[in-house]
Amino acid sequence: MIRTNRTREMLVAGTMLAGLGPLATSVAAADLPVKARMAQTVFDWTGLYVGAHAGYTRDHASATLSDPTGVASAGSRFNGLTGGVQAGYNWVTRSGLLLGLEGDFSFPNYLTSNHTVAMLGTPGASVSELWDYVATARGRVGYANGDWLAYATGGVAWTGGRFINTDPAGNTEKRLTTRLGWVAGAGIERAFAPDWSWRLEYLYYGFENGGVRFGNGASYNSALDFQTLRVGLNRKLDFAGGQELKLKKDPSDTESDRWEIHGQATAIAQGYPAFHARYTGANSLTPASQLQETWSNSLYINARLWDGGEVYYNPELLQGFGLNNTVGLGGFSNGEAQKSDFPYPHYNTSRLFLRQTFGFGGQQEQLGSGQLQLAGKQDISRLTVQVGKFAVLDVFDGNAYAKDARKDFMNWSIWAPGAFDYAADKLGLTYGATAELNQKNWALRAGYFLVDSTSNSNSFDMNVFRRGGYVLELETRYQLFSQPGHLRTIGFFNNTFSGSYRETLDNPALNADITQTRRGRPKYGYVISFDQALSDELGLFGRWSWNDGKTEIMAFTDIDNSLSFGTSIKGNRWGRPDDTIGIAGVTNGLSRDHRDFLAAGGLGPLIGDGALNYRRETIIEAYYAYSINKYLTFTADYQFVNNPAYNADRGPVSIFSGRLHGDF
Repeated sequence: MIRTNRTREMLVAGTMLAGLGPLATSVAAADLPVKARMAQTVFDWTGLYVGAHAGYTRDHASATLSDPTGVASAGSRFNGLTGGVQAGYNWVTRSGLLLGLEGDFSFPNYLTSNHTVAMLGTPGASVSELWDYVATARGRVGYANGDWLAYATGGVAWTGGRFINTDPAGNTEKRLTTRLGWVAGAGIERAFAPDWSWRLEYLYYGFENGGVRFGNGASYNSALDFQTLRVGLNRKLDFAGGQELKLKKDPSDTESDRWEIHGQATAIAQGYPAFHARYTGANSLTPASQLQETWSNSLYINARLWDGGEVYYNPELLQGFGLNNTVGLGGFSNGEAQKSDFPYPHYNTSRLFLRQTFGFGGQQEQLGSGQLQLAGKQDISRLTVQVGKFAVLDVFDGNAYAKDARKDFMNWSIWAPGAFDYAADKLGLTYGATAELNQKNWALRAGYFLVDSTSNSNSFDMNVFRRGGYVLELETRYQLFSQPGHLRTIGFFNNTFSGSYRETLDNPALNADITQTRRGRPKYGYVISFDQALSDELGLFGRWSWNDGKTEIMAFTDIDNSLSFGTSIKGNRWGRPDDTIGIAGVTNGLSRDHRDFLAAGGLGPLIGDGALNYRRETIIEAYYAYSINKYLTFTADYQFVNNPAYNADRGPVSIFSGRLHGDF
């Protein structure tokens, strides 16, 4: 079922990119004067461009493993979604002949099956080969006719991968390798705006044989080739003359009211000095000092399809590790740290959904342009339905000051309600449907979402409606001292295949293995959240969240109740209006069943020290976001964590972070 979903994502994304061309052309024909219309249809292909792509890769490998205990060989096919970036330069003659150079990097999907080349075993060794990236440097020859381009391409290619050997004793040895090869293919490309074009491209890669010899005498060799069909999006970079290197046009210029393209990149370095710990367990923060980093790169491609109908596509490249592989804290310290640690960037279709709005007439409001919002006027009284892949918190609990770990607070229990175990995979995303009834002073939202098949997994339980997550939110809007405020009340109910803390504890033979008590079980809870502006420069926020704490956490983090408060201050008073200071505190707790389970040696998705001297986990976070320019912001962040993972025998720990965020 997961493979079917990936195929659907690729088809919808490709259809959407292809559809941008006629959408933009129809708008130009309807809304622009004749001179502008001609400029729209005569595209200058000469020049520098950058872009991104996503596609489907089908690959083949033949592998052989030999060691003193035996020989194993097999052919292997593996496939899945891939994504990456490209850049190049074109030169076009008067006759339409195009000559160009292009380089690109592509990365596999985050699912391990998508980048496992082969797995072979003998009595003395078990070897897995994984590919991490593929890159090319190619020439292009084609013919340009107006807005259309057809081309052939070819050049050199190389791919990086890992060989991992595990011996019978469980010891592992890893080797990195790079293979050289060649690539050839063809494609078509169409311009749909003065600076934008989409493409459809096929590439075939052939690589030299690769091999490695391990310390235990095992020898592994394989042959590898790829085939990729992909869609891409390019933007021309036209620079103004003069000494300063500046683009002639703002990259955030949509060039149409029918579509918008946004992008962001966020790099976070986070670490802590050594701290005291009486003992350390499987899911503990290591007491030794460490430093980790995360990096995300995103595009948001949004288009109007018809009156009230919109499609949103959000491809991302994600890389990095949370501290201690994202375990050791209930309120984890980096909202960008996913639970699928990636040594190299991995592609993900993070969002792909349809949104339909039904206006009921009357007064209208202007909606601003955003990563998940097309700009335009809409009736205040409206019904909005959304179906597809997205994050639950994209729709619910829209806090004005603590919502986005790429821009404001980083701690999981501050940017989100800590005890809200919302449906999600390891990257925080799911498939679902929502409906929102909006009025001037209130909004009512409801949603149904697929839940994990088991706790903390990347597969979804397809027993639709028998299993799933249900969310209901009432948002009220008001004025306090002539300043806007919001109060949100959220109730959630999950029906999941999950284990019981108490049933696990009542059977000592299970040795705190909660997986042995899994069956269909309910989990429910609520969130009360507010944000209140006190002036144009100062705002307050707070959240109280709670769940019943009887069954294992499915998707978010090990918190059963959480109370947070904080403030956000703009830098107007010291002449830095685009800077922000944030200060917040949170206290997190566990239910009696949950803490007894951990004390007996149980493990949750993020915590489990092997024992527990229970105290509430308390966290203070403060940050200063310094605006470098219109597109770049640097943030210095500090978090003080007392009783990490609710354990008074460990900590406290001080966590320091630096974050560089850019968007357009």
